[in-house]
Amino acid sequence: MSLDPAVRARIDSLLADNRVVLFMKGSPQVPQCGFSAKACGILGGLGVDYAHVNVLADAEIREGIKVYGNWPTIPQLYIGGELVGGSDIIEHMLNTGELHAALGLPEPDRTPPAITISDEAAEAIRTALADADPGQVLHLSIGPRFNADLRLGEATGHEVVAESNGIRVHFDLASAPRANGLQIGWTEGVRGAGLSIHNPNAPGPVKPLSVAELKARLDAGDVTVIDVRPPEDRDFAPFAGAEVLDADSHDRLAALDKATPLAFLCHHGNASRQAAEHFRGLGFRDVYNVEGGIEAWSAEIDPSVPRY
Repeated sequence: MSLDPAVRARIDSLLADNRVVLFMKGSPQVPQCGFSAKACGILGGLGVDYAHVNVLADAEIREGIKVYGNWPTIPQLYIGGELVGGSDIIEHMLNTGELHAALGLPEPDRTPPAITISDEAAEAIRTALADADPGQVLHLSIGPRFNADLRLGEATGHEVVAESNGIRVHFDLASAPRANGLQIGWTEGVRGAGLSIHNPNAPGPVKPLSVAELKARLDAGDVTVIDVRPPEDRDFAPFAGAEVLDADSHDRLAALDKATPLAFLCHHGNASRQAAEHFRGLGFRDVYNVEGGIEAWSAEIDPSVPRY
């Protein structure tokens, strides 16, 4: 398959203007596939400035980049105009240190994270390892949204290894800094028994915020309100000073400092709770849902706001 010269020129221009370019599905704030999320998580963890191209928004580039580098899948990482590869290769190069070298970064920090494994959890893990195939070890990966994946598999020799209670846990380089302080325990309940993982680095839960508390926070100027209602509702009953969440503003809001206090507002507090959970998943650590929404605000705080 030949590549249209105009598309080739567009890709050439992108690579000439940006030393590091990730062709991906979605954006770094909202990846649209797990492989793109992994690539963004690695580059973000390294603190790398990179350009990204959402191939889902550009059919010509989506098909053209596959021909350009003779690489059939997305994402694709380019450094200095040269194709590096997809997410698995990016991850492999991260763990070997080759990615650091290619990006001009210092040698990777291989300091093991401090972890704690309870006696009950350690015993369960020993039993699993005893029943596993020879050579298998315990791997724990922590994704950019702090989702944990605990599994048995062969060691590659490039992992960061932490030990607690006689159990050795293998981390990839992207997961290791996200795991510092992590606790692996054993839990029993109505759904059965199994290992539990508590990670103090993960964003906390969405917190409820009454309209009275919201008023006090607004008066103090220490919270950003994000209105998730449709345009017609905002026009009929506006909330002064709120940011609007829509397709155009999403990535800008998602790029805010993750320590920014965010309070999500809708009509009654239901749609806003879903939006708040989404932003918590993006890594925001201080996220609130305004209970009762604009209806409660009108009833309890500002009766000049129309009710509907």
